Order: sequence, then C-alpha cells, then structure tokens
Amino acid sequence: MTSQPSGLTRNQSLVLGALSETGTPMSAYDILDRLRDSGLRAPLQIYRALEKLVDQGAVHRLESMNAFVACSHAKCHDTGLVAFAICDGCGTVSEFSDAEVSKRLGAWTRRNNFSATKTTIEIRGECSACSMA
Repeated sequence: MTSQPSGLTRNQSLVLGALSETGTPMSAYDILDRLRDSGLRAPLQIYRALEKLVDQGAVHRLESMNAFVACSHAKCHDTGLVAFAICDGCGTVSEFSDAEVSKRLGAWTRRNNFSATKTTIEIRGECSACSMA
C-alpha cells in the first residue's frame, strides 16, 4: 500500500485502516459494519470518507463490484492507468500498472482526440490458486 496521506480526518483514517487491514474489496456497508465499535454509525460518514480517500488516491473504487480497496501500487498514479485482476473464486484483487497498455491507450486517445481523465481496467477471472483447485 502507498503511504498514508497526511491530514486525514479520524473517519478517513479509520476507513483507510479497515481497507488496508482486510486487503480485500469491501462495500461501504461492510466498512460501516466493521467500524461500528469505533463510533461510526451512519453510511454517510463512510461515503464521505471514501470520497475524499478516492480523490487523494489512497483508495480505489472497483466499479464491477461496487466495492473499495486500499491503493497497493504506488506507481499507478504516475502512469495514469490503474488496473485490477479480480478473482471470482476467492475474491483476491491484484492491482497493477502496465506501461505498454498505458502507451496504447494514450495513442488511441490522441488519434481520436479524446481527453481521458481517468483510466481503470478491471479483469475478472480466476487466480492461479483457484484455477488449480
């Protein structure tokens, strides 16, 4: 995981901590359930913290799962491309960046005069452990 951003609120720190500890995707309601004993009681508290953490790049939203994961690839912000391999068997999520994919997507956007603001790729399938089981 990348280092924790400075200036986090208490709620943001709790949410980031919960995501970092589990290492697996969590919905906002999963996070809320995990943090109830820490004083967080309302979904809005979780959503506000997640919004700021996503804006800061400390957390990523997995669109296909409607879930969140702590950023684990420090270089993802350098390339502008965030990619995830999501195992449908065990739920493991691997974050990675690929310079060749980033280069090809950049070429496509230039050719098509498209101004990309964010690029996220989600690959669904089975990890090596699950495919051997």
